[in-house]
Amino acid sequence: MEWQGWFSLMLSAAALAILSFSKIGPHIVMMAVLTVLSAMGILNADEALAGFSNSGLITVAAMFVMAAGIHGSGGIDLLVNKVLGNPNSVRSAMGRIIAPVILLSGFLNNTPVVATMIPAIHVWCRKINLPPSKLMIPLSYTAILGGTLTLIGTSTNLVINGQYQSITGEAGFSLFAITAVGLPVAIIGVAFMLLLFPKWLPDRSEKKAFANLREFTLEVCVDENGPLVGKTIAQAGLRDLDRVYLVEVERNGSLITAVPSEEVLHGGDRLIFAGDTQAISDLLRINGIIASSDDNNSDTLSIDRAERRLVEVVVSPHCAALGNNIRDAKFRDRYGAVVLAVAKNGERVKGNLGNIKLEAGDTLLLEARPAFVSRQRYNKDFLLINDLQESPPRHERAYLAWGILIGVVLAAGIGLISMLNAALIGAGMMILTGCCSINQAEKSLDFTVLITIAASLALGLALQKTGVAEFLATGMIDLSGGTPWLLLIIIYLAVSLLTETITNNAAAVLMLPIVLEITEKASLNNEPFIFAIMMAASASFATPLGYQTNLMVYGPGGYRFSDFLKVGVPMNIIIAIATIMILLLGWPLTKY
Repeated sequence: MEWQGWFSLMLSAAALAILSFSKIGPHIVMMAVLTVLSAMGILNADEALAGFSNSGLITVAAMFVMAAGIHGSGGIDLLVNKVLGNPNSVRSAMGRIIAPVILLSGFLNNTPVVATMIPAIHVWCRKINLPPSKLMIPLSYTAILGGTLTLIGTSTNLVINGQYQSITGEAGFSLFAITAVGLPVAIIGVAFMLLLFPKWLPDRSEKKAFANLREFTLEVCVDENGPLVGKTIAQAGLRDLDRVYLVEVERNGSLITAVPSEEVLHGGDRLIFAGDTQAISDLLRINGIIASSDDNNSDTLSIDRAERRLVEVVVSPHCAALGNNIRDAKFRDRYGAVVLAVAKNGERVKGNLGNIKLEAGDTLLLEARPAFVSRQRYNKDFLLINDLQESPPRHERAYLAWGILIGVVLAAGIGLISMLNAALIGAGMMILTGCCSINQAEKSLDFTVLITIAASLALGLALQKTGVAEFLATGMIDLSGGTPWLLLIIIYLAVSLLTETITNNAAAVLMLPIVLEITEKASLNNEPFIFAIMMAASASFATPLGYQTNLMVYGPGGYRFSDFLKVGVPMNIIIAIATIMILLLGWPLTKY
């Protein structure tokens, strides 16, 4: 290799290290890489920006809008209400979740599918008297498996297909090309879950984040300039509230428990209530009650109270406030939001909220400006799991939304039009028919993911252009001794390990040019190796941080980190073995 190749290789290693060990967002890292490659002259302007016009990237964007149409029309609610019913066991409940989730995830991005299903399953669990901890991990794992069923099931598959077309100039893969691998692997994965997960998953029925009256704690403050100062608890109307009750009062560092109705309120008193989330909005509308924060003398949000909303979020590993306590994180200034409550490992956290240190996987209840939801719904700082004042779905358009989705899938599946055109037409139809508004469509576009994909494609092209792919391919071939089946295993494990440390899209994009070089040099059939990349980039079960949907269910399910290790490591092993065996049995590794 010349200096450009060594420079690209070192740049790739630096990007991997930063993504693995820092809080910097992957879109920032990959855009920095693109900038360096372009500035150094390794890629010209057309090559550096080619990813932004990649057909796979545009298809991903259109599928986000399609998912918004299903969500905004209440299409998932329709499916849930028709299918879930009243099971009499954990295994039966898991079975009823699996069918709709695996179907939805096969044709929609699995992130909005899981985000929509979390509150629905919480309500359903209370109805059928089952702990959510028995169903939340299966929800995430099923969505991951469903994404492997089709080429549009995950953004990773679409990006790999688009990059494959760019590098080879060939037509790419059909909509159901990956189904021959994904379907039997999904069946094996589902069978494994149904057989063992009911016993392996913990029963955390008393450790739901914000789900029931006794587990949710809210801290508010008496406004020093408000009308409640000098009134008793009874006079202020705080004694007989519906579905929420006053537990204790914190005043000047001391606690008043078993608060009597005659207790007189002082300005700056911190009031600790227990209640459910649906009652909190009523409490916060009381004149003189403000959300508690590190500065009680200031207005928490400088807008009219009626415009505020309550939002449940999960802290992501990329949150800028990670490692800080809530007071130092300055939520009001940084996010336009105030933390009302915190749950760790599914349990509410007692005490002064300002001193709580934020960790990945924590569930927060926030009072926020309306703009917070549009900014943070797909932001890397937080994963939105429940917007408690979200616009009601347009249920009368649910069947129409499903009809549009089915039409798109059929049109692409039979080859009538390309996947790109089918997705674009479907997204346009969702907006034109009112299944989702233009505002909802805009919110659905995960720009951090789209930028990461586009910029990652530039690095993949640089690895191909400078000879790095050929250099690494030769090393892998030498490591495997030229044995095709061993090479397949090495590639699968390499992608799987990269997926656990960086984003699955970035891992796939980095590996594809290397794999294409390997198969060309060794005269191998590239199809099973490309399918191995697609499967390994999605099969991330071992940690809550490995895949976004895992992190989304971490808090709502009341899980500990060890819960994912207990069920996820065996799941990773089973899926890896199943994938490799199916590829070895179903595809010739060498060219005819």
